[in-house]
Amino acid sequence: MAPTDQTRTGSQAVERAIHLLNCFEGDDPELSVSELATLAGVPVSTTHRLAQALVRGRLLEQDLLTDRYRVGHGLATLARPALTRLGLDSAAPHLYALSAGITITTSLSVLDDDAALTVLEARPPVLFCPHQVPRQRRHLRRSAPGQALLAWSGARDGLRTDLDVVRRKGFASEEFEFKELDDDPIRSVAVPVFDRDRKVWGALGVQARCARLDDALVRDILPAMRQVAARVGAVVRQSGCPAPSFGSP
Repeated sequence: MAPTDQTRTGSQAVERAIHLLNCFEGDDPELSVSELATLAGVPVSTTHRLAQALVRGRLLEQDLLTDRYRVGHGLATLARPALTRLGLDSAAPHLYALSAGITITTSLSVLDDDAALTVLEARPPVLFCPHQVPRQRRHLRRSAPGQALLAWSGARDGLRTDLDVVRRKGFASEEFEFKELDDDPIRSVAVPVFDRDRKVWGALGVQARCARLDDALVRDILPAMRQVAARVGAVVRQSGCPAPSFGSP
């Protein structure tokens, strides 16, 4: 094999391994080798070989009883310097305090291309349910965290009127259907997080069933959300995220 072919093959293996790791994005899933192969679009034999290499590197771990794979502790170790650099380790206690106080999961989202990416979530010790857990990535235009990010970013596009409303209210809100709930949609509410230079850094959000997160509760918790958003903004640092993308919705 020529040197260029070896380089190409090695690079392809690395890219495939990264692609496999990205398949675990979300709420701590456990995947069989066949499920992982399907998600990654890679042959099962190749998937098994790469997954075993990732297990040896502690980036994945395998359940000895089910043979299913999950994210390994090695990734948490690698991520720790980035969490510290961005200030998320300092922000976490504020989120947990808010979550315990309002008994709803709270989350932090940042800009990632055309999406609001959840980078931190804090679950309450009581009254928690899975409906409070936000999706990992949400479209900027069609989510409360995304609209909170856009409204204070100076962005101007087809959402101008909607963003003006968000700025006037001081928060963004959305309702969406949850596949397990037939008659009670989910409501999400988000406020902006400004860094020490008064630039929008991210969005602090909550979500729950509409029957619970009604207008009265939103009014009650907004002051606490804004207070915590200010505390978080004092400790986080910019990550060099790109400007909002306004491609096709």
